[in-house]
Amino acid sequence: MYPAERHAVILDAARRQGGEVTVQQLGELLEVTPETVRRDLGALERRGLLRRRHGGAVLTARAPFESPLSLRGLAEAAERRAVAAAVVALLPEEGSVLLDSGTMTLEIARALSARPGDGSLLVVTTSLPVSLLLARHPRVDALLLPGRVRAVTQAVVGTATEQRLSELQVDAAVLGANGVIPGRGAFTTVPEEAAVKERMLDAAGHRILAVLASKFDSPSFSRFATLDRFDTVVTDTRLDAELAARVEDDGPDLILAGEHPGSRPTTIPKGTLA
Repeated sequence: MYPAERHAVILDAARRQGGEVTVQQLGELLEVTPETVRRDLGALERRGLLRRRHGGAVLTARAPFESPLSLRGLAEAAERRAVAAAVVALLPEEGSVLLDSGTMTLEIARALSARPGDGSLLVVTTSLPVSLLLARHPRVDALLLPGRVRAVTQAVVGTATEQRLSELQVDAAVLGANGVIPGRGAFTTVPEEAAVKERMLDAAGHRILAVLASKFDSPSFSRFATLDRFDTVVTDTRLDAELAARVEDDGPDLILAGEHPGSRPTTIPKGTLA
């Protein structure tokens, strides 16, 4: 396991354990020596993510507003793959799709690039990594929207992005979120990304929210949509029954990735426009 992967696991463990971790716990979890754990904790402390103390560390009182894309993609990898596979099963083999930025949609792009079939799909994206990945796919035409690229998320934002989206109409849009609160909606970190996500929803016939269960009831800064704006919400099987019921009360179909495949909505056909 590379250092960046260990760092992601350490931060995830700290969040799950009330903000505290011990060297012994991490050594057993990561299957590394205490010296390696202490080096990792030191690296995370220098970045302001943890504060070391005797025998372990605690999360800083003020968590980083946004963590880098490369770090976010390492935690909850199995759950992210399950959600991605369920989303790709919904997408048409031919037609047009909008893909948001973020680690979830990057995983969806990976799953899409491995999907068999002879159809040709146009994927329009706000994500620089997604566009680079799909550009190598022989049956996908990848189009990166114009705009300013944010360093943290590697997403394009700004008036140029919003203007181009206002001129589009696609079969489906797949969006991620930094937090989802049933009854209130889906949230992201900064207003300029929220504005782009709003325009993506306006441009799509079928709207999919793809998000890990750990993002539910997790606050973020800027709301970009209420859940009734989505046709389908796809998450993983860790979502508890009470939260699932609240999501469905908001209106969208809910898919728990890996459960009840027969109950999933059918694949979105080409030309399914609002």
